Amino acid sequence: MKIILEKVVPGKEESKIMDKAAGHFIKKLNAELKNAKAILGGSVAKNTFLKGDYDIDIFVQFEKEKYKNKDISVILHTKLKKVFKSAAKISGLHKLHGSRDYFQIRQDPFTFEVIPILKIAKAGEAENITDISPLHTEWVKQHNRLTDEIRLTKAFCKANRLYGAESYIRGFSGYSLEILTIAHNSFESLIKAASRWKSGTRIDVKKHGVKKLNQSKISPLILIDPVQPDRNAAAALSEKKFNEFVNLAKEFLHNPSPNFFEYTKFDLERIKSASILRIIPLSGKEDIVGAKLIKCMEYIHRKLKEEGYEVTEHDWNWDNKEAYFWYFVKNKNLSLEKKHYGPPIKEKKHSDEFMKIYSKFPIKDDGSRVYVELKRRHTNINEFLKHLVEKDSYIREKVKEIKVL
Repeated sequence: MKIILEKVVPGKEESKIMDKAAGHFIKKLNAELKNAKAILGGSVAKNTFLKGDYDIDIFVQFEKEKYKNKDISVILHTKLKKVFKSAAKISGLHKLHGSRDYFQIRQDPFTFEVIPILKIAKAGEAENITDISPLHTEWVKQHNRLTDEIRLTKAFCKANRLYGAESYIRGFSGYSLEILTIAHNSFESLIKAASRWKSGTRIDVKKHGVKKLNQSKISPLILIDPVQPDRNAAAALSEKKFNEFVNLAKEFLHNPSPNFFEYTKFDLERIKSASILRIIPLSGKEDIVGAKLIKCMEYIHRKLKEEGYEVTEHDWNWDNKEAYFWYFVKNKNLSLEKKHYGPPIKEKKHSDEFMKIYSKFPIKDDGSRVYVELKRRHTNINEFLKHLVEKDSYIREKVKEIKVL
């Protein structure tokens, strides 16, 4: 692990640079704030950020009694435009949409995310999930002896595309990985435990129990937030990402290697036997564009299954410029005819309507449903995909360009 730690733990000089940049930004902003205060948050405040990661979270705490009925995003936006209107090397101030709008400022090489929150003393006072973030920071900081173990967990997940709770990723948030590492006392202990996880695994560091848990936020991993007992900190985690993490844990235990911590660039050659689509996304906010892409990928997957292709694996890659979808299938060529099913035989009225519509075709049944055999327009998967992406309006609405390779 020593070799890996050298690659993921920032050196003293890098940490100093981060602290200096954050301190300068906060000082500049606080000079303009009244009844509010900018503070350092996120992985930099917790000292769990990775080497080479220059994203810095700044929380602006507004006094709750004074601002609870006001739009603090609008107020903060006005202040930021004033403070940074002529700052050197700033490429822009961008508003991002979330449960409460927040802001991004790029100042090479740093990216500052500035989040407006209400100042609270305990989770129950929160008006918005982001209000609780400083409490998350304080809880993680209580376990500062595990900062490097947390870094190993984060690096492992980033390298294997499991990091990020955004709707188009549905992986692990940074905070959820911090909780998991702390709960198991080390990266290796977490990996050993994860190799035995089953869907529905529950982890409750503070022994809060599940009585208060919001049942609408159930996911394959139930990770009770130590600060907020009614919250599943892993609610965004998909079954797919959960299973990938479990399988990777098993593989790592079988053959530990630094390769598990190295991000592999996307390579078309590795998937050349699949059916591949190249996509130019629509312009817009990353989370919205990403959500449209993943919906499009899953829509095409459903269409392939409906047509009769047996998809064994499908996935995607997006580098914020272009995206690729790929689908591995058992057979790239189908028969000339396909079964088109109607309603169940017992639904006589609907069955009769189906038979009337297809009266020119021999009507058959499989004992439960009626069907007809229709000629396919395309029997080859790539020909089918070309027709689909050219004619389907749903797909055309989700992307700027799409092409079968």
